Amino acid sequence: MKKGSAASMAFGGVLGALAVMIQYLGGFIPIATYLCPGIAILLCWLVSRQCGSRVTWAWYAAVAVLSLLLGPNKEAAGVFLVLGYYPILKPRLDAAKLGWLGKLLVFNVGVCALYGVMIYVSGLEEVIGENESLGAWMLVILLVMGNITFFLLDFLLTLLERRARNMEKGKRPGSGEKQDG
Repeated sequence: MKKGSAASMAFGGVLGALAVMIQYLGGFIPIATYLCPGIAILLCWLVSRQCGSRVTWAWYAAVAVLSLLLGPNKEAAGVFLVLGYYPILKPRLDAAKLGWLGKLLVFNVGVCALYGVMIYVSGLEEVIGENESLGAWMLVILLVMGNITFFLLDFLLTLLERRARNMEKGKRPGSGEKQDG
């Protein structure tokens, strides 16, 4: 598919609608608060791969705004808002000298800003209630677990990119031989 073509725009639109629907459905299952933004981030990678970064930035903005407006779970929409652009930014962070430090900075600044806004500006009672009952140490443990999950997401995106490149070259996954055909 040619990047920037009408087909790539339509592809992005369909995946955008799917991402918003996934974010919307995530409001009905408590564990999906973090699972649904992760799935939407994987869709962002797919749009980036097929349509280029220009279309993907527009896709990300549309999905983030629609998730915030339509989604019943504002926390999940916020997670996508602060992390949904990561597949677009990842190639630049991989090439940067900071490496994992830059990635950690992107994740932790985004997550801390999100929860700071949710707690102190928006006053979402459920987040405040959760944080009061957990205590400070539990918040640190949750942040560490979030960093581990972020590293797993980064690893998954790296594997997906490697597999996509191998398939473009005509290699079967797991073999060094070219496919016949």
